[in-house]
Amino acid sequence: MKEELLKRAWAVMENAYVPYSNFRVGACVLCKNGQYYCGANIENASYGVTSCAERNALFAAYSAGQRKADIVALAIVSDGERIATPCGACRQVIDELVPADAPIYLSSKTEQIESNIRALLPMSFSQEDLKHV
Repeated sequence: MKEELLKRAWAVMENAYVPYSNFRVGACVLCKNGQYYCGANIENASYGVTSCAERNALFAAYSAGQRKADIVALAIVSDGERIATPCGACRQVIDELVPADAPIYLSSKTEQIESNIRALLPMSFSQEDLKHV
C-alpha cells in the first residue's frame, strides 16, 4: 500500500506546473475500494490561487464521490532534499476530509516519515467547534 501510494505520488509530481517556485509536489489518496486519486501542485502568477498537490488529490477523490470514511491513506512527495510538510491551509483541509488516524506518508529525495493529521495539526478547528456556537 505505502509503496504504491508513494510511487503514484512521485509519478504525478512530474505533472506539477511550477514556473515560479520550481518546487514540485505530488500527492496520492488511497480509498477503501482500492481507487487512487492523485494531484500535483499547480501555481499561478497570483500566488494566492495556487493549488497544492494534496488538496488537488483530495478534491479529486471527493469529486468522484469518496468521503472521509472511505480514505485509507495519503502520500505527499516533493523533489526537495527535505520533507515538505503540508501548508496550514492543506492541514486544515486534511483535518476535515481525512480520518484522524489515517497514515500520511511524507517523502523527499532523501527522507521519508509517516505521520497523521493529529500530529500535523494538534488542537484543530473542526466541524465540532461549530456545534458549540
